[in-house]
Amino acid sequence: MNDQTYVYDFSEGNAEMKALLGGKGAGLAEMTRIGIPVPDGFTVTTAACVETMRAGGTWPADLWAQIEARLDALEARTGRTLGAAERPLLVSVRSGSVFSMPGMMDTILNLGISDDAAAGLADETGNPRFAWDSYRRFLQMYGEVVEGVPSHAFEDELTALKGRRGATADTDLSVEDLQELVATFRQVARTHGADLPTDPREQLRRAVGAVFDSWDNPRARVYRGLNNISDDLGTAVNIQQMVFGNRGDRSATGVAFTRNPSTGVKELYGEFLVNAQGEDVVAGIRTPRPLAELEAVLPEAYGQFLATMDRLESHYGDMQDIEFTIEEGRLFLLQTRNGKRTAAAALKVARDLVEDGVIDRATALRRVEPAQLDQLLHPGLDPAHGATPVTRGLNASPGAAVGQIVFDADTAAERGKNGDAVVLVRWETTPDDIHGLVVAQGVLTAHGGMTSHAAVVARGMGKPCVAGAGEIVIDTRAKTLTIGDLVLAENDVVTLDGSTGAVYAGPLELVPPQITDDFREVLGWADDVRRLGVRANADTGPDAVKARELGAEGIGLCRTEHMFMATDRLPVVQQMILATTAADRQAALDKLLPMQQADFEEIFEAMTGLPVTIRLIDPPLHEFLPDFTEQSLLVQRLEAAGSPDLPAARDLLAHIKRLREFNPMLGTRGVRLSLLYPEICVMQTRAIIRAGLAVAARGLDPHVEIMVPLVGFAEELHRMRSVIVTTADEEVAAAEVALDYSVGTMIELPRAALTADKIAEHADFFSFGTNDLTQTAVGISRDDAEGSFLAAYLEAGIVPANPFASIDADGVAELVRIGVEKGRSVKPGLKTGVCGEHGGDPASIAILDALGLDYVSCSPYRVPLARLAAARTTLSG
Repeated sequence: MNDQTYVYDFSEGNAEMKALLGGKGAGLAEMTRIGIPVPDGFTVTTAACVETMRAGGTWPADLWAQIEARLDALEARTGRTLGAAERPLLVSVRSGSVFSMPGMMDTILNLGISDDAAAGLADETGNPRFAWDSYRRFLQMYGEVVEGVPSHAFEDELTALKGRRGATADTDLSVEDLQELVATFRQVARTHGADLPTDPREQLRRAVGAVFDSWDNPRARVYRGLNNISDDLGTAVNIQQMVFGNRGDRSATGVAFTRNPSTGVKELYGEFLVNAQGEDVVAGIRTPRPLAELEAVLPEAYGQFLATMDRLESHYGDMQDIEFTIEEGRLFLLQTRNGKRTAAAALKVARDLVEDGVIDRATALRRVEPAQLDQLLHPGLDPAHGATPVTRGLNASPGAAVGQIVFDADTAAERGKNGDAVVLVRWETTPDDIHGLVVAQGVLTAHGGMTSHAAVVARGMGKPCVAGAGEIVIDTRAKTLTIGDLVLAENDVVTLDGSTGAVYAGPLELVPPQITDDFREVLGWADDVRRLGVRANADTGPDAVKARELGAEGIGLCRTEHMFMATDRLPVVQQMILATTAADRQAALDKLLPMQQADFEEIFEAMTGLPVTIRLIDPPLHEFLPDFTEQSLLVQRLEAAGSPDLPAARDLLAHIKRLREFNPMLGTRGVRLSLLYPEICVMQTRAIIRAGLAVAARGLDPHVEIMVPLVGFAEELHRMRSVIVTTADEEVAAAEVALDYSVGTMIELPRAALTADKIAEHADFFSFGTNDLTQTAVGISRDDAEGSFLAAYLEAGIVPANPFASIDADGVAELVRIGVEKGRSVKPGLKTGVCGEHGGDPASIAILDALGLDYVSCSPYRVPLARLAAARTTLSG
């Protein structure tokens, strides 16, 4: 007999039991504990869900008995009986995962209602319309969630009935209409093979099972993948006495935040509906009213609600997201949780709470998610653009988006994955649209408010959203969007301004984001805490300037070959590659040298006083020549035309063929290329040193680091170092000015990591190139894998994460650890860093920090994210 407790009354829990009771259950328990008015109920634990999943859907043996015992106790406390004809008890059945997953799992309201219970409820309240409206809502939710009846089957019947009655809103339907709808909904369910049970306890049992099952529905899996939430946590289930916001004009339901979740400003923010149930607010069925208007409608409840909001924020020490219901003038809270917020709001709330003495800086840093900072670095619209909006909605999530209109999530997902910029346009989004929202540039909805599904999810993802644009008319069949006389078709371009709610036809130019004082202040706290240095990968002067502006402490990777691809330089590079004599090759290199020197001067100027690691040429030479297939086709066309350009085209094709390799990424590239053609290395070294000398002569302070890529053998670096040092010392001696420089290598091959002690004898620093180290260690081509099997691997759980996005902890990170330890065994002060894309990934940063590296390097716009992630790692250690 299993004596584990799977079910807890709200009065038995607290906020510390979140892992067991889920976020919602722990919140209800904590509010009950501190005296907040909460409808009575109990929670089925996450442990029950997890054991059910492990057993293939079979519940723990005594789970149902525990649920029935708690239900009996709830009936005794409330003086009501589930499904009774007199004083019926109705309950809600809601999911409650450990981490907030808004809208991702399922909810059932009004469970326990039946023909008899509806009649009894009508007599008790004197409001038969309310009773039968509650009944039809239950059948619709239960039929869809538990029995799998398509939601549109119910919605189509509701829409048809409203059309026959000339009703605009659900509230316009009469008692008789709703009674007819109840009978129709039962018939709809039978048509789809579901005979809805009338026994309320059987309904409850099946509803709990459906909520367990919803943990693994497609939208929940997508959301967990996006937010790095483990599939193994399971969901709790909360069974709670219903309170009714749809009992008449003295009843209401709403959602509120204790601060503005878009800006973080402490102000009244929320929405409500009179005579409605909670799902109506977020579902976009009716347009809700601003919370400020509640004072005029229900002043006593409004005052009580404001006091409760302040009490909850003070108690939790964070901005709260609150669901509430007012029944006949009496306030009840159904949920409180730390509110989802934009990055700008997260920073402001953190800063304000620290300044108010509510929390300390360490707590504030833990509150701001590093990945959120990316939102602040997205472009917006120039306020002086002068364009006239074609319509306006609610400014539900800030930022700007330009993209082609699409009308369904599947199309958005397909187009977005292909690299197209799309804007998802819907009457209102639902949780099933999550895969389209992920890739869309922004979201536009006709219905819904500031707390609608589209608004909440877009804010969480940092995507612009304009919600409740009531003037737009959407025809999903014709795939058109009509605003007055303007008709826009699918693929037409629109611009959204989520900061103002404006919508524009056609594309508008976006402007760079602005870094706020809150951003600088909180990131400054992170810099005071973190141990790990943060540099940037930058190849140009402007990139270096931006990197420094965003807090980079130097350049960890400057890829010199990117400078060769400019239009005015590529012909010179090709001249160097195609040279048939050493003299011709040197002549081309002589032309390239001042070009590279000018580039390096810009970077050294931008980074004066900070280290700049410049990587010598890395890719194989054929990458600078035309594509082999394209050149072959050109030769064929020239042959057919008898063109005088044919001999030159054939010569070029012959050169391409000679340089072509079966596996060029493991061929003649990096150090191998420089050893075969040392004159390239000499030219680049002269350009680097001359740039450093020139910048120093202007009174600046260049810190020069020269890095040799793709070293696998110590002797490779030994020989390359000799070439570099000889060349550099010649330049310094000729200038008769001192210039310090260092020579290191990029560790991006397993052999280099395993023999790092030998390589370190010739290196002043190591920089781990984890992009190629992942490819060579795991044996996966990034370009091929991400377009083919890797997605299937992730979906099947073969790999826990994309190893090119988050470092492979057991394999690649272990090679980094070996490389660091072996390198420092020879040179204890050896400087080590990472310059792959993992340097901007919070999960990877935590691993790399633990390995004792000196710094990570990432793209300029990920530098703030890395700074915050490094601070959080220090705090968690």
